[in-house]
Amino acid sequence: MNKKSTIWEMKEMIKKAIKAFRNLLSAILFLILILTTLTVMISKASGGEPNVFGYQFKTVLSGSMEPSIQTGSVIAVKTVEENKRFQKGDIITFINEDDLLITHRVIEVKSNESRISYITKGDNNDGADREPVLPQNVKAEYTGFTLPYVGYFLNLVNSKIGSALLLIIPGLLLITYSIFTIWKALSEIDRKKEQESFLERSSS
Repeated sequence: MNKKSTIWEMKEMIKKAIKAFRNLLSAILFLILILTTLTVMISKASGGEPNVFGYQFKTVLSGSMEPSIQTGSVIAVKTVEENKRFQKGDIITFINEDDLLITHRVIEVKSNESRISYITKGDNNDGADREPVLPQNVKAEYTGFTLPYVGYFLNLVNSKIGSALLLIIPGLLLITYSIFTIWKALSEIDRKKEQESFLERSSS
């Protein structure tokens, strides 16, 4: 009887571990579904890059600021007033002479009479940027918050193929989650039947 009790306890421990794993997997699948849906919705609503509570999230697809900002990261930047003054070492997001949005570090502040300009450089670049940055071209300041590799996902969202895939992915995740939930319920029924059968054999 003691041996049977020990076997039963071991089985119960294994079943509890499996149940905990199933619950964790179920929660992860559900979280992925929610995050995927929210990311797509926010990205599309903001025209490509999410904007939350006044903070813009920019995708970094170049390595000019490595190792401070890794390629493929998403960074949070805060919109700034045109008259805000920056100091050496600040990281700013600005429009360059080619109308491209760049995020580089201020390495020098130049001022003569009423005009101020910033000399910028990517941490990973050999030299400074070609043209000084005027205050009116500064759009935001880097907050220091970064999410590695998420930029690749957002870049995919904004592509035609990515948009098509992301219409399918949430549905597939939902179906997977539903199948897993049904399987879990059926496993629980089998477990109860097995437990009742074991108790019947033990009592006899």
